[in-house]
Amino acid sequence: MLAPPDNTAHRQFLLCAALLWLAGNGLRITILAVPPVIPLIRTDFGMSETQVGILTGLPAVLFAGAAVVGSWLIARFGALATLVAGLFATAAGSALRGVAPDVLLLYAATVLTGFGVAIMHPSLPPLVRSWMPHRIGFGTALFTNGLLVGEIFPVALTIPVVLPLLHNSWRETFLLWAVPVALIAFIVMVLAPRPAASSQHKAPQRWWPDWSDPLIWRLGIALGSVNAMYFSANAFLPDYLHHIGRPDLVSAALTALNVGQIPASFLLLAVAGRLERKRWPLVACGAGSLAAILGITLLPGYGIVWSAGVLGFFAAGILILMLAIPAMIAAPQDVHRVSAAMFTISYSCAVITPIFSGLAWDLTGVAWSAFVPLGVCAVILMSLAPTIHFGRAPA
Repeated sequence: MLAPPDNTAHRQFLLCAALLWLAGNGLRITILAVPPVIPLIRTDFGMSETQVGILTGLPAVLFAGAAVVGSWLIARFGALATLVAGLFATAAGSALRGVAPDVLLLYAATVLTGFGVAIMHPSLPPLVRSWMPHRIGFGTALFTNGLLVGEIFPVALTIPVVLPLLHNSWRETFLLWAVPVALIAFIVMVLAPRPAASSQHKAPQRWWPDWSDPLIWRLGIALGSVNAMYFSANAFLPDYLHHIGRPDLVSAALTALNVGQIPASFLLLAVAGRLERKRWPLVACGAGSLAAILGITLLPGYGIVWSAGVLGFFAAGILILMLAIPAMIAAPQDVHRVSAAMFTISYSCAVITPIFSGLAWDLTGVAWSAFVPLGVCAVILMSLAPTIHFGRAPA
């Protein structure tokens, strides 16, 4: 006997929800597997701090530089095929890092890992639009929650659990973290809903973003503001705390910054539908981020830790709200183009802003000045949010 249609639809919805969450995990597991083992890699290869900086910075450069390649792949092969290919490429890159004989091949494997993630980024908004057309905010919150959880797993488990089990081998650690990503790729490839047969022979999709459209730039810079705040805060909190004589707070502050994102992602799972197509949540999150940045620079002791947690909370809120926008405002055949443009611009901001933070500290000799560019990013977001018109799709 066939199941009632409503039961079938419910099971399909739950399947899509699970696949989106798993795919979100796949975006970050192998990327965040690197920081815990950097001291071991540096010792084995005799790396300089500059070489370490290149290793940790390569993924963000790929996120910006290869997003448009993802748009082309989506136009040519579809969002689902691009997602699966990105997951397999990311897993392969992580495994190859584990067998790299020297620094150059370690870099090459890291480029492959970053490329896989970069082409996945623009594939998820079109899949949310296709699988959950009436619950875009919820679907976006789902894969973003998976992304945030995927950041925490390797950071939380590598040093206390994984390394002791693998005899302190950073190589085997990379091989191990490649396994869940490969499994996610296989699960998505086998279980994901396929497009209807009638849509298989549609006209070729466009893939190159319309860089002349001001809305593209407003969206990209708004998303870039949160990426810049998050990456810069992670980069400068440790040195700042050492400078003010509180190195004991480094671990707590970084944990608060990253774990603070999780409550926001769960909250938006519950209320994302009510916040769709509204500008005030972005303005409110920008104001909350600015207050948190001020708290980091002005409050003593554990006030810095609390402020870091607040910054993580509002940064996650901005990220989820911004990632939902392309699927809401763009035509179905253009979601990947708009998403790719947003990722290109936003991760460029994430690469550039820490440089300005470092320059501010070097030129002034004042440690808290490194956080001034982060405050500027929050103000830019609050200024741009009211100019985003949800009724108009980019060309």
